[in-house]
Amino acid sequence: MTPVNLLLVDDHEIVRAGLRMLFSAEPDVRIVGEAASGREAIEQVAKLAPDVVLMDVAMPDMNG
Repeated sequence: MTPVNLLLVDDHEIVRAGLRMLFSAEPDVRIVGEAASGREAIEQVAKLAPDVVLMDVAMPDMNG
């Protein structure tokens, strides 16, 4: 099975680290990148073309 390419987006590093640990144990999920803001997420989506973006909906600057 082809892994799902996942982009993690949250302004809290500790949350991204926890999600990274959780999903890194899944063989069908590949974390292709991370972002700490909505603007950074838009850049990462354009660059990496992930299948799924797991994004916090309440972030400073530009939210999800």
